[in-house]
Amino acid sequence: MKNAFLLEMQSRGYLNQCTDLHKLDDICNNQAINAYIGFDCTANSLHVGSLLQIMVLKLMQKHGHRPIILLGGGTTLIGDPSGKDATRKILQQSEIKKNINNIKKVFLKILDMSNKKTKPIFVNNYDWLAKLNYIEFLRDIGCHFTINKMLTFDSIKLRLEREQSLSYMEFNYMILQAYDFYQLFKTKKCVLQIGGSDQWGNIINGVELIRRMMKKDSFGLTTPLITLASGAKMGKTEKGAIWLNENLFSSYDYWQFWRNTDDKDIERFLKFFTEIDTKQIDNLIKNETDINKLKILLANETTKILHGKIAAKKAEETAKSTFETGGVGIDLPEIKLEKKDFNKGMKVLELLSLSKIMSSKNEARRAIKGNAIKINNISLQDENKIISIDDFKDKILKVSFGKKKHYLIKII
Repeated sequence: MKNAFLLEMQSRGYLNQCTDLHKLDDICNNQAINAYIGFDCTANSLHVGSLLQIMVLKLMQKHGHRPIILLGGGTTLIGDPSGKDATRKILQQSEIKKNINNIKKVFLKILDMSNKKTKPIFVNNYDWLAKLNYIEFLRDIGCHFTINKMLTFDSIKLRLEREQSLSYMEFNYMILQAYDFYQLFKTKKCVLQIGGSDQWGNIINGVELIRRMMKKDSFGLTTPLITLASGAKMGKTEKGAIWLNENLFSSYDYWQFWRNTDDKDIERFLKFFTEIDTKQIDNLIKNETDINKLKILLANETTKILHGKIAAKKAEETAKSTFETGGVGIDLPEIKLEKKDFNKGMKVLELLSLSKIMSSKNEARRAIKGNAIKINNISLQDENKIISIDDFKDKILKVSFGKKKHYLIKII
């Protein structure tokens, strides 16, 4: 390959499969292209599992190409069966619109909006899918798809092999996604679709539809699906999703998520989720003996991209104050409770479960017996302790669970 964009895609580990890499390399080397990634809007925020795709969009801009962000107001009404064991929850259009507005905020924060040539184009496939005439669509588009081939794609085949129901509605999803690519090729000069490796079959369908309908070349490219060293899927934890919208997941919690990265994932994640030059990352991995310094670097760089430099620095200082000096920290997760709840005192087990620090009183009891709970940096030994107003300092009570989880209880 000669093209700088594709070479960096490869060096960062973004490049998984491509329909015709050599021809795409030639085109990208001679002109700026438009390429799209689609995002279904099933929640009111994307989570960190979508971050790799956003970093690819950011990389496109760096190399002079223009990203198209498809927010699937139409396809979300159906739901992508890829990787799912059951039909997704069917959302109302009003709910999807709210999700789109919230999701769009993340792209506005991360991507460059100042350069007219690379400024992202936002599209909503509801605009064209809602206007389709069913009979015409079957005649003009459906005739290019065979059931035989559709049954071979993983999104369909795996569900059927596990004898799990697949609705006709979901079965049509891949045709609609192919039609999206066809529409963007016609109206936005989009020659490339990018998606996760689980989208390979859907992407190929779009490439073939364009070739059959317009007798022209287009391209598909996939990125690898990311799993943690533990084998868990990227973006989900036992406590829930790592959301990208700050109102659902604070900048400090986001920083802490990256700070707690497994040693085995550090090199991959520095290349995937930061803009540090890959050669510099190789040197850091080779020469830095303190793995914790690399984790702090990863946390700072990832948080800076999403929340800005100030938030990243603030999170680092809070972590340092909390972990190294036993301080309260200025940006720890806050839990607000009413003052009246403590007028007669509150049992510590009730406090821990009420504030959702622990899922239940039994879990809290086990944590106390294991010396895992601290109140204002002092180990809690008595599960019958009563928390009163006197335990609060300036209306704040610091609760620590283990070495990495710290919370501020504020009375209002």
